[in-house]
Amino acid sequence: MNLIQQKKLLLSKWTATEIVAKQKHFIVTKLVQPMDPDQPPELIEIEAVYSKAVHQIPWRDLCDDSQWQRGWK
Repeated sequence: MNLIQQKKLLLSKWTATEIVAKQKHFIVTKLVQPMDPDQPPELIEIEAVYSKAVHQIPWRDLCDDSQWQRGWK
């Protein structure tokens, strides 16, 4: 389990354990703010380094070692 501090997510680097369409390395580019400003962000935008494709995922998905590894490997 990857332990993640939400405050340090922005611009963090991640490696997907399963390569899809040549996409393996990603960087967190944005924390998506919820409609209620009192709530913490639940979604993040990750950008593929190779293709610059952007995806929104729940930031807690990065805690799953079977899907994500911290850093670029």
